[in-house]
Amino acid sequence: MTPVTVPRRAAAALAALAAATALLLTGCTPGASAKPTGTADDATVKDMQQKLDDAESAAAQADTDATQNN
Repeated sequence: MTPVTVPRRAAAALAALAAATALLLTGCTPGASAKPTGTADDATVKDMQQKLDDAESAAAQADTDATQNN
């Protein structure tokens, strides 16, 4: 199998196009600003915090289990 050679200029253009596309898709363009559409109530915030705490606890437990098994 022969390796494919791509001119540097074409590779750079392709990389720039990929980066620009990613920025456009994620809304990370210059001048873009995040605008919240609403506010979370206290129960939602507490629920999200509980889920985060549970996930961190599960990750710590998995890390402990992996350390003990090795």
